[in-house]
Amino acid sequence: MAVTLLITSKTLQPLGDPLDGWSNLAAEVRFNEPGTGTVDLPAWPEVVELLQPGNRLVVIRDGAIWMAGPLEEPQSGEWSADGEADPGVVKAAFSDDLARVAGYVTYPNPAATFESQTTASEATRQITATGAGSIIRTLVDENCGPGALSARRIEQMVLDSATGIGSSTAITTRFEPLIDACRTVASGDGLGFRTVQVGDQIHFQVYEPQDLTATARFSRDLGNLRAYNYTLAAPTATSQLVIGGDEGSRAFVEVTSGAHADWYRVEKVVDQSGTTNANGELTQAGALEFGNDNPTASLSTVTVDTEDLRAGIDFGLGDKVSVVLPTGLEVADIVRSIRLDVSPNEGELVTSVIGTGDQTTDTRLVKQIRTLARRLGRVETRR
Repeated sequence: MAVTLLITSKTLQPLGDPLDGWSNLAAEVRFNEPGTGTVDLPAWPEVVELLQPGNRLVVIRDGAIWMAGPLEEPQSGEWSADGEADPGVVKAAFSDDLARVAGYVTYPNPAATFESQTTASEATRQITATGAGSIIRTLVDENCGPGALSARRIEQMVLDSATGIGSSTAITTRFEPLIDACRTVASGDGLGFRTVQVGDQIHFQVYEPQDLTATARFSRDLGNLRAYNYTLAAPTATSQLVIGGDEGSRAFVEVTSGAHADWYRVEKVVDQSGTTNANGELTQAGALEFGNDNPTASLSTVTVDTEDLRAGIDFGLGDKVSVVLPTGLEVADIVRSIRLDVSPNEGELVTSVIGTGDQTTDTRLVKQIRTLARRLGRVETRR
């Protein structure tokens, strides 16, 4: 496997030759959130000169771009007379270009500058479309894409088509992080979004992850399951009591998860003042709250690439795959992140995280985790 590192300008123009003498590269891409990476470099003047604010780092693996984006911490250097020989080491931290998108908020009126936004408290941007993918594309286009104000456009960004992706929905947003608004819309259909460098352009893409549970399988016997951990906890809310509208014209919507059937009823008030339920916005807000409040059935696994199953080739971010745990329990969940590690001493290693270390709220998975907990409990009592 061959890995090449290249520094470019904001406009994606290569600066100098590919970097030489680097070590300890870690580059992790993530589903619907910015990726991150670090690399150690020799602190030669010609290298440090390239590690400047505004520049980007491109990781090329086997001729294809693995990850590309801005330098977040261009330089973090260290040197010691008692350490290694000159010139010392400078560490560079970088992200992928989705971090640029994450740096924006949604304007109520994207066609106006911030100073020209309306002062009315109820001012919001409402988007309704036949496909969730089209809404995500519109949000990005009008806030930081080619359709945005010139001062807000991300250099070299173009938007791929998202026609027909996802179900009909709507969103009402006002000065919230752009990437949060995109996640809100994507969550209903499990859509993914990402940035990909193609030539001298940054393509923003919305896509539909695949169900690969029959072909992408991980287990200890197959040699591609490295570790797993899980947790199980009660819900923090089973009924979201959503209050919308304005003074004198309130709207009340209750959204129930059904988790109280297994646990107990827990109520939570959700303030959505200034928002109506004309297109189901209050219902959507209540449903989204369950992402934090549902029973916490958390499954996190770490896998490794094999010749038969390779991350980024045979499966990708957001795809649903199967994991067979050492207990025999089989669980299906999505690929949350893929990490590339390269070092002179250990070579190259690609690992994937399936599930989430925070929480997974799928009811079926909750039940599967309970089954696993009971099995492990019986194993412990027999010892």
